[in-house]
Amino acid sequence: MRIGLFTEGGYPYVNGDAVLWCDRLVRGLGQHEFDLFALSRSEHQEAAGRVELPPQVGRVRTASLWKAEDDGVAYGRRARRRFAECYGELVAVLCEGGSADASGDRFASQADRFGNALYGLADLARDEGGLVGALRSEGAVRALERACRAPGALRTAREARVPDLLAVTADLERLLRPLSVDWYEDDGPSGLGSVDLCHAASGGAAALPGLLARHFFGVPLVVTEYGVRLRTHYLTSGAGADASAAPATSVGPVASAVSVVPSTGAAPAVRALLAAFHGRLAAEVYRQAVCVTSGNAHARRWQERCGADRAKLRTVYPGMEAARFAEVGDAPDSADPRTLVWVGRVEPAKDLVSLLHAFAEIRRQVPGTRLRIIGGPSGTEGQAYLGHCRMLAAQLFPDEADGPHSVGDNPVSFEEVGGPEVPGLADAYAAGAVVVLSSVVEGFPVGLVEAMFCGRATVSTDVGAVVEVIGGTGLVVPPRNPRALAEACVALLRDPERRARLGAAARARALELFTVEQNVAGFHGIYLEVVSRSPVRRLVLDGAGEPRPFAVPAEAWLPGRWTGLGERTAAPHGGGPPRPPEPPLQAVSPVPGAWPVPGVSPVPGAWPVPGVSPVRGVSAVPVPSPVPGSVLPVTSPVRGASPVIVSEGAR
Repeated sequence: MRIGLFTEGGYPYVNGDAVLWCDRLVRGLGQHEFDLFALSRSEHQEAAGRVELPPQVGRVRTASLWKAEDDGVAYGRRARRRFAECYGELVAVLCEGGSADASGDRFASQADRFGNALYGLADLARDEGGLVGALRSEGAVRALERACRAPGALRTAREARVPDLLAVTADLERLLRPLSVDWYEDDGPSGLGSVDLCHAASGGAAALPGLLARHFFGVPLVVTEYGVRLRTHYLTSGAGADASAAPATSVGPVASAVSVVPSTGAAPAVRALLAAFHGRLAAEVYRQAVCVTSGNAHARRWQERCGADRAKLRTVYPGMEAARFAEVGDAPDSADPRTLVWVGRVEPAKDLVSLLHAFAEIRRQVPGTRLRIIGGPSGTEGQAYLGHCRMLAAQLFPDEADGPHSVGDNPVSFEEVGGPEVPGLADAYAAGAVVVLSSVVEGFPVGLVEAMFCGRATVSTDVGAVVEVIGGTGLVVPPRNPRALAEACVALLRDPERRARLGAAARARALELFTVEQNVAGFHGIYLEVVSRSPVRRLVLDGAGEPRPFAVPAEAWLPGRWTGLGERTAAPHGGGPPRPPEPPLQAVSPVPGAWPVPGVSPVPGAWPVPGVSPVRGVSAVPVPSPVPGSVLPVTSPVRGASPVIVSEGAR
């Protein structure tokens, strides 16, 4: 099958997000063809280059989210009216507020209005050649102002001033740029109409092209969120990350005045309106996707809270390379039995301060214990935090010496991977008998899985997906509780047999659930299931104009009860409301001595054909014997079937 993979600021760029798992997925499914549709976030990212792509990647199409060049499209009167209606409806929904856990009827009505407005703008961009100029026009600002001043608007929206309106308009233009890309050709060889399935590597802007592929061509959409985009926006919007000024390449009236908006910090009206847009977009993505996957139950609960249907949710754990830790995991434990190891990026969320206070209690109960903190700082904030932790360690643990003539040494050491004592990541985990995780905020604990691959006993804090990952093969304590952390570490330091049992169980669990192979197999199964349940019916031609054999996956041609085709609503070509579901056709049961009728299946309400098993629940109506050359009347014909003409030989 041909799969369209969508990324935002990620694969195939070298310094992008989720590069590893996307590359492993593409390389692991060599039997399929991939088309990459990448949205870049910055000029620096594009200049850094791309990773080497495997041969199964057929095409790579890119578009920039960090710049908006004037498309030069001049709308006529009718196009301006269409834009005013669609954009006005979209911002009106944003100003009304509401969330996924609001009253069902009200939220469903707003979701329909938002979706219709979004697809209306997409249709307009496709017909006219772009939306950049319209989204940056004075008309867009005035439409937003009318929506903010309308009765029933949010109080924070009504308080929006002119700089706030300009900032929101600029951000909406940036967020809606995927509507104007040239990826939506009519079943062309290089457009989205030629793929069998769309897979968005994240929510937000990366999923927008997938929504339009489903709208224009009926292509099914799969969305993967290892970090829930809406949750990320909620956590960062307070700092004004999403309310920054537009780039200097912006065009239109907004660009001339947007500089008055502060680049850090955002007004309440700006935060509220942008949060409403992200919430509405996430709800629409969850509603239209046929499958939504996450990396753990913690992210899955967030997806459900943000409006995802529980029946569509699947968990596919991230895949990690286990081979790099195989030597340490298979070898006998030769680490110092009195050494604790912490591995990761040094930043405030890791809560090394609590770990240092816990280690002070551990030293009182188990003298001679050492703590090795292995990892580099993350950014300037991490540098400052690392300096603070070094000072705290020096205050809590003065240098100790074995005798009057030896040099003192601190029991806490700060190291980085790649040094002479820790040449590799596997060596970092092999350096201690117990691996400690002290975080107060954590998504999927990659470091914990790496320690499990190495067969190490672990002590972790109960945050994020830690409990789900560890699964009873390690000790878990509450976060920000140095005393509980110390007691758990002391218990493992004093019981080597328990450490060995937990380490072996942790390694077995990691090899079963968190390898690259299981991740690829999980997505492969989802792909086959989605294509079989939601096939895209199309005629694919080769270079000579002849039908291309085997262009459609075999699963798309296997209708049956297991595929659920009878329960699916199919969107017609070119968009529009979906058709109502049709009852599945039943097969003809041959009866000895009966004359066959090729291509006709019994349909409820149709006249019975002699020799055909009647439909359950439909009474048979006697009909005269067929006469050669006559036409059998069918009151409810099969769509596309011709009347059956009885020939002399059929008797």
